[in-house]
Amino acid sequence: MVTPPLPAQDRMSGYHHLGATTIGEFHGASARLTVVDPEVRPGTHDFVAARLLAKRETADGGVEWLEAGWAETGWGGDGRQRLYTYDSVSTTWRFHDAIRLRPGDEVWIDLRPGADGMWQAWAWWDGDWHLLAEKHVPIGAAGRMEQYVEIYHDDSDGPMHVPHAEIDYARVRLGPDGPDVPWTPETAPSTTGEGDEGYCVEWQSRFTFWSAGTC
Repeated sequence: MVTPPLPAQDRMSGYHHLGATTIGEFHGASARLTVVDPEVRPGTHDFVAARLLAKRETADGGVEWLEAGWAETGWGGDGRQRLYTYDSVSTTWRFHDAIRLRPGDEVWIDLRPGADGMWQAWAWWDGDWHLLAEKHVPIGAAGRMEQYVEIYHDDSDGPMHVPHAEIDYARVRLGPDGPDVPWTPETAPSTTGEGDEGYCVEWQSRFTFWSAGTC
């Protein structure tokens, strides 16, 4: 049985982190993610994930976070793309297979704080919002937001082919009750992972409309 790696780790061999992270803190984020069919090898640690993430760095140098999006993994799913959530408290990939995805599908993801220190991940699918996760992750009422396409392959044979996965209509939430505004360099100054070793980011409108995958 293949044990999956932890997502959202620091840069390591075989790991590619493509997208943007806000410098400041926000009360959530949302975006539309378009599903693609990457060439993930079965029976490996390989994965491709397109996701949003809310996080807070801790005093001891760690990170607490909740993320949600779609992923294809080499250790499960039979080559399908699946909705998933992951958080730093449970450290467990959770796949939400009641919603069946296929290449070309578009799914909206929304991360937001809930009551009593909870953070929530929602997906808009088939005309309704679905609560994917509600976790007591110590982020606080606001945290730094990420939007990334993550690619991991567990050897040095070369990059896998990843059709460009689109993330668009990205927005950040300015307060507990909004408003939500487009994620731009002016509204949410951000650091970026621009790509390497055969993977590239294409900014159609930085950081609101973009895609990442094989160059």
